[in-house]
Amino acid sequence: MQPIVKEELASSLRGRDFIALVDYSPEEVRYLIDLAIDLKGKQKAGEIYHPLKGKTLGMIFEKSSTRTRVSFEVGMYQLGGQGLFLSGNDLQIGRGETIWDTAQTLSRYLDGIMIRTYAHRTVIELARGATIPVINGLTDTNHPCQALCDYQTILEHKGRLEGLKVAYIGDGNNMVHSLLMGAAKLGVHMSVATPEGYEPDEDIIRQTMEAASATGSKISVHRDPKEAIADADVVYTDVWASMGFEQEQKEREIAFASYQVNEELTKYAKSDYLFMHCLPAHRGEEVSEGVIDGKHSIIFDQAENRLHAQKAIMAAIM
Repeated sequence: MQPIVKEELASSLRGRDFIALVDYSPEEVRYLIDLAIDLKGKQKAGEIYHPLKGKTLGMIFEKSSTRTRVSFEVGMYQLGGQGLFLSGNDLQIGRGETIWDTAQTLSRYLDGIMIRTYAHRTVIELARGATIPVINGLTDTNHPCQALCDYQTILEHKGRLEGLKVAYIGDGNNMVHSLLMGAAKLGVHMSVATPEGYEPDEDIIRQTMEAASATGSKISVHRDPKEAIADADVVYTDVWASMGFEQEQKEREIAFASYQVNEELTKYAKSDYLFMHCLPAHRGEEVSEGVIDGKHSIIFDQAENRLHAQKAIMAAIM
């Protein structure tokens, strides 16, 4: 079989939606990561690169954000276009207009739509109604932009992805779903440790296992965090109560009490492990201050790479 060349990959991505990593081939995911690193180099060198000159991205926010809003808006500016902030309360969908009608209307004005919302079906419905590319900025089910930048960050620090082990300790939420699929697409081994009742979605685990079979990635879910973190190259965690689950904070603190990523737990990882967190973080809850602010932490490299990974997505599909 002939290798897929970059021109073919670039062509395959043009005009596509970016909703979940399961929709992309291993070659396409790696292409986006390599493109992100290339665009980062251009930006650091002060090179002007405006492939989206004259184009506008509509950014719908039904969930609050720091990194998503700023990185998409700055990213569009650096690519020569502009980002337009659209609060869910400002749009007619906040007053009952259908997603379909909103998608059809916005498609007449914009060149792309990014949405950060609660229900994953909202993004699916938006993409079905739109005639322009739609980007999933976060749902309760997936966070593909974050996962893409995370694997970019790991590659920059470790020099490779294939065969590395990522250990995720905590809630089986949208973040772990996208990390799992990214691992499966990129040949990364991943182990997850969650308390009973907080495991990743069974359908996503099934999809991940199917994708992993093609790349040799090893995926496992554990109850014991020490078992999951053993010999890990990367240790990852997230808040115990994501947006929309704040009312469960107290009961989750009890359930996750033995799942804090701290100095004692990380002794089981490799001595040169990387610590990652998608932020915002609650120091003293899911992670100790000594770990998140320690020498192994690369959390702000992750945060920066949201800009570059999302620029790659926008440049590729818009």
